[in-house]
Amino acid sequence: MKNFKLIIALVIITSIVSCNDKKTRQVQYMPDMYVSLPYNADSSEGLGGNPVNSKPVAGTIPRGGTPAYDIPDTIEGYDIAKSELKSPLVKNEKNLDNGKKMYNIYCISCHGKKGDGNGYLSVAEKFAGIPNYKDRDITEGSIYHVLMHGKNLMGSHSSQLTYNERWQIVQYVEVLRADLLK
Repeated sequence: MKNFKLIIALVIITSIVSCNDKKTRQVQYMPDMYVSLPYNADSSEGLGGNPVNSKPVAGTIPRGGTPAYDIPDTIEGYDIAKSELKSPLVKNEKNLDNGKKMYNIYCISCHGKKGDGNGYLSVAEKFAGIPNYKDRDITEGSIYHVLMHGKNLMGSHSSQLTYNERWQIVQYVEVLRADLLK
């Protein structure tokens, strides 16, 4: 009889424990592993109230990041970029080859293989007024600015291209323009 009562008690306890909500944790064996200490990176206090300098030094760039592009999308900004902005990349075959590759992906459909404005979308009369590079007074800074902000019907390509890819396209566009001016 005692064993029977013990078995009944164990069955009841097991059924109660096993019928609980499966989505929430019932027992925490190591509570410090489940509940972390809060840390607010934006505050001046770290763990245990110790002061922390959480603001980055002005002008720093995060690892893998690129410099901020602070030139505004205005006519004045375009003129500033045109006169002052210079490419940080070395002009070499590797950059030029990747610039050509990116140009063929993003630019050729409008600007054409030679940069003469006779891309597929122009020939098919989907867009009118696509510029010929030889007819424009452009610099590497103005090309980069247009890639960042867009101009007229051309939209911004800043989200599709990395920092280096934009400058590589600039190098390739300069080569196309030089060939058109010959």
